[in-house]
Parts: sequence; structure tokens; C-alpha cells
Amino acid sequence: MSLAANTKIITQTEHAKLTDASLFRSQAYVDGTWIDSASRATFKVTDPGTRETLGHVPDMDASDVQSAVDAAHRAFVLWKQTTARERARVLRKWADLMIKNQEDLARVLTLESGKPIMEARGEILYAASFIEWFGEEAKRVYGDVVPSPMPGSRILVMKQPVGVAGIITPYNFPAAMITRKVGAAIAAGCTVVVRPAHETPFSALALCELAHRAGIPRGVLNVVSSSAENTPSVGLELTTNPKIRKVSFTGSTPIGKLLMQQSSSTMKRVSLELGGNAPFIVFDDADLDAAAEHLIGCKFRNAGQTCVCANRVYVHESVYDEFVNKFVARVKALRVGHGLDEGTTFGPMITERGLLKVEDQLRRSVAAGAKVVIGGRRPTLNVQGHFFEPTVLTNVTDSVPMSCEETFGPLCPIYRFTTEEEVVERVNRVDVGLAGYFFSRDIGRVFRVAEALEVGMVGVNTGSISSEVSPFGGVKESGTGREGSKYGIDEYMNVKSINISL
Repeated sequence: MSLAANTKIITQTEHAKLTDASLFRSQAYVDGTWIDSASRATFKVTDPGTRETLGHVPDMDASDVQSAVDAAHRAFVLWKQTTARERARVLRKWADLMIKNQEDLARVLTLESGKPIMEARGEILYAASFIEWFGEEAKRVYGDVVPSPMPGSRILVMKQPVGVAGIITPYNFPAAMITRKVGAAIAAGCTVVVRPAHETPFSALALCELAHRAGIPRGVLNVVSSSAENTPSVGLELTTNPKIRKVSFTGSTPIGKLLMQQSSSTMKRVSLELGGNAPFIVFDDADLDAAAEHLIGCKFRNAGQTCVCANRVYVHESVYDEFVNKFVARVKALRVGHGLDEGTTFGPMITERGLLKVEDQLRRSVAAGAKVVIGGRRPTLNVQGHFFEPTVLTNVTDSVPMSCEETFGPLCPIYRFTTEEEVVERVNRVDVGLAGYFFSRDIGRVFRVAEALEVGMVGVNTGSISSEVSPFGGVKESGTGREGSKYGIDEYMNVKSINISL
């Protein structure tokens, strides 16, 4: 691998390069107004590529969140009565504004998440696609007429918005994780209170500015920022406030379990998109060049910080060495650097704690006999961020930590396997099941393995599985519910039956 041509990146200098400076907001957005926390407390947000201060945002507590919930509850009374066409029109305006301001949104996203600017531009388009899609889906929320078993009666089925939704999003996709949830909720006729990750609040606030311009009414969209210290109390308010009828969360499995338990106190509906441990299988009949190319993106996109990235790579023993050589050659072509350097293809990790986890897993893997083929250290750069080189391990056995732990970082262990039955059994041993991938040109094997993998999403001969039209979600301890697709809007709807006697 190489280091990008890093002229010294100065966070505040890059921040000043926004074409529309009003997209960089430093207040929370509640009831259509930009506000501070009641206590006036703030917390610092840093650029993970330099560790420099990017800005400060309000540190809101449970009482601030309660006010936001009250605003959303008031707005729901009117918003639920709007027509699907009205909701679709305003959502389309929002999506168009996102695309129009793609470059500024991407720069904000890169500054707070470290993501390479090319990836950030892609995420903005991806985020806008959910707003556009769900605006269209609003007009396709259909009911039913059910044949009644009784003479002289009719049964009608209709769908209605569930109410106020509490939404908690992660730091790895600061824009798309919000629009995938909020787009569905608003299209359904719900109102929302969003708590974005404390590492990446500025993207959420920029989206609020554009939503405001698009004409989304006051109280329909509310975003409250909070520090790591206030997060537990904010989460408790969102999961126990009786005015909230739906909670949607993307994050770790332990936190998802806690939020589900808290939500049960008022029997809220929940959607949970939780941790994964995605297998990536390369069979002996696979196109090895295609598999190696797709694995680069599937493993090292966003420095390995995606819930669906390949966590365990299994390669048939007959093609193991050839595949490793092809893959390592591609890893060497990656360029490590600050996300705003146009030459960068591999940026920093978002947090120091994530970097330390990667180092810990690497240390334990080497102790278990794994061999570092490339990477394995923090690089020396002209910026002082949370960087770790993309790392490939061979001589890997099932005793390494990645066999049962999600990495969420740029560590790629490559295992050997002998038979189809063996590898399917090994990859299914884990308690989670979000995504899985495999490469094969045997049509019979394609169906056998796709059906046998205990995951919610499968990529066959591809490392890319997510779009606005495809349902996103997992099985086992990877969560419940689906996002995106025609199924995503149903997560924010109640089904009501009406029995009529004529």
C-alpha cells in the first residue's frame, strides 16, 4: 500500500471551503427551530483524520429530548392527516436538495467521519435515494378488502402511521442511516426524534437544514445531539416515553438488546439493525479476480467500519494461495490518507477505541498462530488521526477472535476450507446473521449455499448488497425488522381491520 500525497490537512481550513456555510449547523433542530440545550452545555466533535476540533454542538439531556418528543407529538396530529401525495412532494424536494448540495454534504461527512471523499459523495447519493424512494412508496401504501365469512358484512384492512418514532443512528454512515429510517417514517405519516451518533452529528444537522428548506413542517423532523455521557439517559427517554410508539436503532447487539428491553416497558414497536460477522466464501470454481476485487470494497470500504463488511474470509484450499496473492496485490494498491485528499482510497477509523479493538484482535490472532501478510500497524502520516493499515492475515484457524467477534475495522483473516458442507457449518456457528457473501459459478451450489446461510442478506458473486429497493436486515442476534425496499415503510405502519355489518 502507499500513503496519499498528504499536504498537511487543517480541519478548520477545510471546513471553511464549504460553498454553503449555512449547512454547517451547531445547534439542535427541534420544532422547526435551531436551539441550544436548556443547560447551554456543549460537547466537542473532532476530525478523526487529524484529531483536531471540528466544532461543538448542544449536549442535550433527557429533559431536552422530552421537549422534542412533545413537539413531534403535537406535529403528528396534523402530519398524519396529510395525503400521500403531499408527503411525497416534500420528500422529493428534500432528496433534490441533497443531490444539489452533494459536495458540501460530502465534505461535512468526511470531516466528521474520516471517510474518503469519493465514498462520502457516494453515501450522499445513497442517502438521497431513500428519501426519493420512500416518497414514492407513500403513494403505494395499500389496504385490503377481505372476504367475510358472515353474510351481510364486509372486512376492510387499512394501514395507519404508528405515531412518533424515536430513531438512534450510528457513526459509520452519518447521512444514510438517518434517511433510511426517517424517509420511511415521514412517508408513512409519522413524526420523528433523531439522536445521531455523538461522533458525527453535523451530517444530521445539515440534513435538517435542507429538510427545512424543502418545507417539512415544524415538529415533523427533530434532531437532538448528546454527548457519550448523556447518551444512556437520552436513550432511556426515547425508549420509555409513552408518546413514542416506535424505536429504530442501528448499532451493536448488546445496546440493541438493552433498548429492546427498555422499549418493552411501554410495548413499543422496534426495528433493530445490529452487529454482524459476515462470511465471505470463495469456492474452487469462483472467478478469483472478481472475488478479490469485490473483497477489497466489501472488507476495506470505510476502513472496514460497516456492519455488513466481510469479517471472515474462507477460501477453498485448492485456490487459497492464488487467491491470497491476487487479493494482497490489490491491498497494496490502496492509498492511506486523510479523507479530503483526493488520492486517498483508505481513510482513518472514526474512534480511538475502535482502533484499539483492531490492535487487540490482531495481537490475539498472532498469538494463535496467524501470520501478517501485509499491514498490521499504525502508519506514519503527515496527519495525526486514527489510522491503521489495511491488514491481511493467513494461517488462520477458528481459534482467532474474528471467528466469533465482529471486528469493525481493517483486519482481514483468510481461512482455508475443504468442502461445501464444512464451510457452511463453520460460518453458521456464530450467534449473529446479518450478511454473507460467496463466489461460485455452479448454479446448484448458488441456490444451496444461499439458502443454507443463516443471514438476512446474501451476496452471490458480488460484495455489494444494499440499495434503496432491497430489504436490509438480519436474523438471529443481528436484529429484527427490515429497512429500505417496499417492506421498510411497513415498519412504521399499524394494520387496522374494520368489520362492517350492512
